[in-house]
Amino acid sequence: MKQLTFSGFLIRFVFALGLVLASYNPSSYNFVHWLSIGEFTPLKGLAGISLVVGWVIYLRVTLRSLGLVGIGLVVTFFSFLLWLFVDLGWLNLKQVNTFTWSMLIVLAVILAIGMSWSHIRRRISGQLDTDDVDE
Repeated sequence: MKQLTFSGFLIRFVFALGLVLASYNPSSYNFVHWLSIGEFTPLKGLAGISLVVGWVIYLRVTLRSLGLVGIGLVVTFFSFLLWLFVDLGWLNLKQVNTFTWSMLIVLAVILAIGMSWSHIRRRISGQLDTDDVDE
C-alpha cells in the first residue's frame, strides 16, 4: 500500500468537492437545479445514477474507515470550527450563500478525510486494516 501524500489527499478532496458541488450548490449549475427544469431525460437519469454511485462509494468508505463515532467527531470538530469563524466575524450567517458554500466545502473535506483515514491511521499507529494486507 502506498503512503498517503498531500497530493493524494488533495486528489481525494477535489473529487469529493466535485461530487458535492455537482449534486448541489447555491448557483444554478448543479444536478438538483438541472433536474427541476424541463422534463426528465435519459441524460438526466444517467447523470443522476452516476452521482448516486459516487455518493455510495464516498459514504461507504467514509463510514467504514471512520465509523459512526469518528464521523460524529469530525462533524463536531468542523461545526465548532465554523462556529469559531462566525464568532471571529470571518463568516456571516446572514449571508446564506456564503454559509452554504462553507458547509459544502466542509462536507467535501469530511468525505476526503474518510477516504484517506486508513492511510492516516496506519501512519500514526502502524495498524493495518484487513483490507490493506497484501496477498
